[in-house]
Parts: sequence; structure tokens; C-alpha cells
Amino acid sequence: MTSPAFSPDDLRVFLRVAALASFSEAARQLDLPRATVSSAVQRLEAHLGTRLLHRTTRRVQLTPDGQAFAERGQDVLADLDELRTLFQHDPAQLTGRLRVDMPLGVARGQVLPRLPEFLARHPALKIDVCSTDRRVDLVREGFDCVLRVGPVVAEGLVARPLGALAMANIASPAYLARHGVPTGLADLERHRLVHYQPNPGVRPAGFEFVDPEGPPGDDRTRSIAMPGAVTVNNSEGYMAACEAGLGIVQIPRARARERIAAGTVVEILPDHRPAPMPVTLLYAHRRHQPRRVRSFMDWLAGLFGPDAAS
Repeated sequence: MTSPAFSPDDLRVFLRVAALASFSEAARQLDLPRATVSSAVQRLEAHLGTRLLHRTTRRVQLTPDGQAFAERGQDVLADLDELRTLFQHDPAQLTGRLRVDMPLGVARGQVLPRLPEFLARHPALKIDVCSTDRRVDLVREGFDCVLRVGPVVAEGLVARPLGALAMANIASPAYLARHGVPTGLADLERHRLVHYQPNPGVRPAGFEFVDPEGPPGDDRTRSIAMPGAVTVNNSEGYMAACEAGLGIVQIPRARARERIAAGTVVEILPDHRPAPMPVTLLYAHRRHQPRRVRSFMDWLAGLFGPDAAS
């Protein structure tokens, strides 16, 4: 008797179960019944003649054979995607779904407004845009790539630098009317910050600025501890707190440009801006990336090109 055949979809299901260590969570992310997910893994195991996963009531864990198969399986799926589009030179023929995570402010201010241009060129493509400011687990949560602004921890991932965002110090007109407009760092003694803390356990940095007189080659970023009554954990709350007059914030200037022009916020201390914030794409280290993922990452890189630092 021949073993049941398996499909690339079965392989995709198995890889998601392996990454999440959970049949239920894989079913939720893939929007499939749990029984369908279990059947896909069972077909793979029957065809290969080996157990790929240890299953208990509390956890799912790769066997040694499952680990080896998962590592090769990522490359196989990428190769299949390449083969499907090998002779398709029309970019509109890109198909499939990709999943990306990025900060709330970047999604709202820079990526989503331009996304219709990309999808107009690739009408058969589906994109899940998740917007968080926390540090996500790219592999476990099933992302094709993650866009991050600021320092990144890229253990086990490929980091592709895209550029840097110029920063600005801003406050609301109402706040400045109450506390005065600071003209130098010494004036900050009578001011307060809105503190930004996206990850628990990480202390807010205070008011950051670049010291032009720092030693050559040294990290010239300096920080002044400042009081603040409000701490937020995402970029939308950070901007809203600023506009409500709760304190000074330090954000990418691109996010503040329209508000500065409209007069809802005011740029202050332009000679004491923080260092530009690096913009980085993170993705899993694989021998190949599907063409849809490469195309999307290249498009994102274009958004954060020479104009990013202005």
C-alpha cells in the first residue's frame, strides 16, 4: 500500500505548526480547522515514514527528523515559489499572501498611504499589515518580514538596513504657553517629557540629543533625565499625548511635518535633536525568499531611501 501523498500546502501547515509549537495556534493563524492542520501533518509523517513532532497534552516539539525536515522544507517552499514564477516576467503576476509587522506610526504615516501604488502593480497579492511597537517573534508569529525603527536585536535573523529617519523635538502650543519655549538644554529643568516605553522592563531614556563636541568616532548620543507624568507604549499614544499638552516628545520628523505645518505642534530645540533613527528590515535567514516577499521588501526600501532623513 502506498503512503498518502502530501502537497506543498501540507508542508506549509507543518512549518507553521513547527514555528508556533502549537496545532491550535497554527490553525488560528492559517484560518483552518484544527482537524485539517492535524491531517496535513499526519499525511507528511505517513509519506516520510517518520515522526516529525512529539505531541503531548501541553506542548508540541520537533523530533530530530522533524528539525531536519523543517530546515530543508523552508528552502523547498522557496524553490517552489521560484519555479511557479520562473517564466512570469510581468510583475502583476505575483500571487500569494505575505505578512509584515511594523510600528504604528510608520504604518499610518509612511507605508499605508503608499501601499495602493504597490498593490496596483500586484493586484493578485494579499498583504497582512500588523502594526505594533513591541518586539514580535518573527518566526513564531509567522511574519515574512518585520520593519523596525531604532536599535534592533537580530539574533538568528537577517537585518537589512534601509536608512535612517531624522528626528525632531516637538510640543503642543498649549504646553509651551504654560511652560515656556526652551531655547537651550538648561531650560529643560522646568519642562517634562512624555515617556515612551514600548517594551516592559526597559527604562525610558530621557531627553536624547547629539553632542557635537563628543570625541571623534564615539557615540555622541547623550541623555538628560526628565520628569513626566505620562508613559505610553505605542507611537499613536505618544503623538496623542503630545497634542494633548502632556509634555515634549521626540519623534521622526517625517511624522510631525504635517502637524508642524498645520500649527498643531511646534518644533523646539532644533540644534539638540536626537540622532537619526535607523530603519531596518528583519527576516528569517533562508537560502531563498519568495519573489513576492523580495518585491515587497525592495518596495519598502524605496520608501526609506534618500528622503528618509529629511
